[in-house]
Amino acid sequence: MTQTRLEPGDAAPDFTLPDATGDNTSLKSFRGKRVILYFYPAAMTPGCTKQACDFRDSLDALAASGFVVLGVSKDTPQKLAKFAERDALTFPLLSDPDLTTHQAYGAYGEKTMYGRTTVGVLRSTFVIDAEGKIEKALYKVRATGHVARLRKELGLD
Repeated sequence: MTQTRLEPGDAAPDFTLPDATGDNTSLKSFRGKRVILYFYPAAMTPGCTKQACDFRDSLDALAASGFVVLGVSKDTPQKLAKFAERDALTFPLLSDPDLTTHQAYGAYGEKTMYGRTTVGVLRSTFVIDAEGKIEKALYKVRATGHVARLRKELGLD
């Protein structure tokens, strides 16, 4: 299975996806701002909850530095709404059930878990600049400590 791998300088693939309320969110509507776009396997699982809460807890510092955070999973808007409510997540969670956006970013493909090769969501984060170009493409990141590492790489700590 060949996967797309985005590199710094590449144009960020545009998308329009429904959020937890069912409203559509498009990447192009954030032109002029820097966007942190992260893909996670499933709402309300331990690792994904940890990562989402870390983004939530860093949201003020990220926003003060001009960043918008968007989370994407294959979950339905209804499940995303429960996740956002349960964990007080105040940034948009977007639904990509057919995995089109995951695939455009290379965030879906082969991965090894417990010694077995499977196909699934690759936990990935992209920093997109104000012009819509990839600034950072981080593949197969770990949920724990990822936001702290990202903040450090972006010079926010």
